[in-house]
Amino acid sequence: MHILIVEDDRTIAENLYDFLAARGHQCDFSNTLAGARALLAGGNFDALALDRNLPDGDGATLARSLRDAGQTLPILMLTARDQLDDKLDGFAAGADDYLVKPFALKEVEARLLALQRRAVTQASAAAPLAVGNLSFDPAAHEVRLAGQRLELPPKAVKLLATMLPHPDRLFTRRELEIAVWGHEQDASDNLRSVLHTLRKALDGNSGITIENIHGLGYKLTSA
Repeated sequence: MHILIVEDDRTIAENLYDFLAARGHQCDFSNTLAGARALLAGGNFDALALDRNLPDGDGATLARSLRDAGQTLPILMLTARDQLDDKLDGFAAGADDYLVKPFALKEVEARLLALQRRAVTQASAAAPLAVGNLSFDPAAHEVRLAGQRLELPPKAVKLLATMLPHPDRLFTRRELEIAVWGHEQDASDNLRSVLHTLRKALDGNSGITIENIHGLGYKLTSA
């Protein structure tokens, strides 16, 4: 997951960055609203971890401007403002979730992953997805390759629905396991089995491949 952290407390920002990066996520950081806007304009992020009390204003204004522009980027507000009215203001501005400081780093990641899963589900339900000659219709729950319907088990369909909206994006093993099973797997063979099924269905002549980037994860590519 590609996460933008907007936080002016250096210690908190570094702890978040180091923890999330160690868990396999790609992170960018800004300590101001202006810096965050510049990064958002040039980057493709999966989630935003947003503080409210920033040197150049309230993080809620950034959330509101994103929503006013029609952007659906998942937003998790991380703030010391713990009153009910503060939380309601944050949600009204466009936050998807709200976590009060101090917080556990594991909970931050869990909430961000939950927001990402929800966003993927909503995007998948909105319209058919396609890369090259491979397509998935969420409404019909139907996968087609070059116009021919593929009969895939449910877990393979879940895996494809997760990767298809983001061709060439690197997914960690952990991200894919959570997307398919809802939690990490004790053995890597479980994911490998689903990947094998999907690769076999795509065959070597379709132009669609799922690459294994050794030590990092997997990505779906189209020739």
